[in-house]
Amino acid sequence: MKKTTFHHVYQFKISLDNISPSVWRRIQVPETYTFWDLHVAIQDSMGWLDYHLHQFEAKNPKTGAKEVIGIPEEIYGDVPYDLPTQPGWKFLIRDYFSEDSRVIPYLYDFGDSWYHQIEYESILFKRKNQKYPICLAGERACLPEDCGGPHGYEDLLEILQNPKDERYAEMKTWVGKKFDSERFDPCKVKFDNPHIRWKKAFVDQR
Repeated sequence: MKKTTFHHVYQFKISLDNISPSVWRRIQVPETYTFWDLHVAIQDSMGWLDYHLHQFEAKNPKTGAKEVIGIPEEIYGDVPYDLPTQPGWKFLIRDYFSEDSRVIPYLYDFGDSWYHQIEYESILFKRKNQKYPICLAGERACLPEDCGGPHGYEDLLEILQNPKDERYAEMKTWVGKKFDSERFDPCKVKFDNPHIRWKKAFVDQR
């Protein structure tokens, strides 16, 4: 696939809802990114594994109407929303994020319901010799997949803090010995190529 030239990058702060202390990331992505590309960058910077469906709830810049952007129903079936889902790879982030539209909600995993706030912070000139996307900062580890949403995660942390709990050994094995809810290093974030991720998901599976 031909490389797309760009001169600016969008800076976003990604914050996970209903979790305290906060789990968040700050990233910069090319101005040419689609919502699919941004989805992949969110997954990789947060530490999710992209096992589940996702959607953005955006406002159409021309009509002001709400739009759901993600993976269309004809690919993966019904989703829990009353509007049709538009394909994320056909919509550019620069057409939706602006000074007048700074925050767009992002939902990952319709079962556990991980709601994120994607906040547009600024648009900047890209730095020479810098590879994008890049994760600049963040706090706290990503939550384990399929742990039951915010309430399930609270229960999990309580168990992990009490070795006498009868479920401690099982949960410790499940999350892995290296899991530390307070640890996050932006330098260790690795971003996948969103075009390759798309091809694996929608072309190679046919």
